Amino acid sequence: MRKTHDILLETRAALPALTASSARKNAALLAIAERLLTEQEEILAANREDIEASRDRYGEVMIDRLTLTPERIAGMAQGVREVAALPDPEGKVLRRVERPNGLVIEKTSVPLGVIAIIYESRPNVTSDAAVLALKSGNAVILRGGREAFRSNAAIVRAIHHGLEDAGLPSALVGFVEDTDHASAEELMTSVGLIDLLIPRGGAGLIRRCTEQAKVPCIQTGTGICHIFVDASADQEKALNIIENAKTSRPSVCNAEEVLLVHRDIAPVFLPKLQARLVGEREARGLVPVELRLDPRAAAIIPGTPAEETDFDREFLDYILAVAVVDSTDDAIAHIARHSTGHSDAILTQDDESAAKFTALVDSAAVYVNASTRFTDGGEFGLGCEMGISTQKLHARGPMGLEELNTYKYVIRGNGQTR
Repeated sequence: MRKTHDILLETRAALPALTASSARKNAALLAIAERLLTEQEEILAANREDIEASRDRYGEVMIDRLTLTPERIAGMAQGVREVAALPDPEGKVLRRVERPNGLVIEKTSVPLGVIAIIYESRPNVTSDAAVLALKSGNAVILRGGREAFRSNAAIVRAIHHGLEDAGLPSALVGFVEDTDHASAEELMTSVGLIDLLIPRGGAGLIRRCTEQAKVPCIQTGTGICHIFVDASADQEKALNIIENAKTSRPSVCNAEEVLLVHRDIAPVFLPKLQARLVGEREARGLVPVELRLDPRAAAIIPGTPAEETDFDREFLDYILAVAVVDSTDDAIAHIARHSTGHSDAILTQDDESAAKFTALVDSAAVYVNASTRFTDGGEFGLGCEMGISTQKLHARGPMGLEELNTYKYVIRGNGQTR
């Protein structure tokens, strides 16, 4: 097993190779996309080994998070191609000022340098992170979890082959082979070798990184996502949105975890909700949603009594906490107390309620009449994402190419002195 420190040194040393032109970077990305497809069988075989080794430790939802299929690999390759087709942010002049003394000052977009990402379970993050870093002019250090180690290693081999096909050093994408806590801690403290650390996973991982990191760190991912059904909502559309937000893929951070229902429609809407998420799903052979109900909701429909902590949990499962609220103001106040600042939505036909909600809910993504499941780099037109930032500096929401650049001022003169 190679030492993590040696991998960091190699990746840092390879960074100057990314002064390549946009055309060359794009050629490398297209070569990576092709390698993901041509090496698909090796990737799937490695993934099957990971799944087999994880069955005794994880439930169905988390196994789905780990699983790769030919369709998912094709989606990964398509995401790479979409990133290649996006404008290159590196070198973009963000602002140009010509001063009275003749100085020309250009605020210019530049890469961050070496980006490290610590992530769990989802092997597609391996290719997403690598290609976003490369296109934006950054080298990247990948450190996945042991549950996906074989899958990640196979994907990295395909990425390295693609880089070599394009004449770029494979060391631009470093892969940490040690999955113990010590390697994660080394990334958190490698000042001078890592310019930005992005943790992408459960609340424990993110908290550990943000508390212990000595390198700049982005807080990402934990999603206690709310949907508020206002009194004026179109109830059939609301049911469709809620079912999508909760059940289309409950293991991801943009899945709904909390439902708030206006008291004026709760007696009518909650029975419809129970029928849709429990009875109808059972009849279709699908996993029903466990409804954890506050006392007001429990007085209307049967379900599991909610504990107060259920409104502060990212279930990542077929579980939904449900509460009845008196008004839009009460819904906003509830979200302020419990939200992680990821994605929150209002379902309403009242423009005033929608305007108040979008103005006062302080989350990275605030929706009106749409599923929270759209908080995703691909859905936002970014190709894919490095992670979803729930903080405000320097990035917020899905992190694409622009969020992986910083800027510097380039000043051109003709002998001026001060």
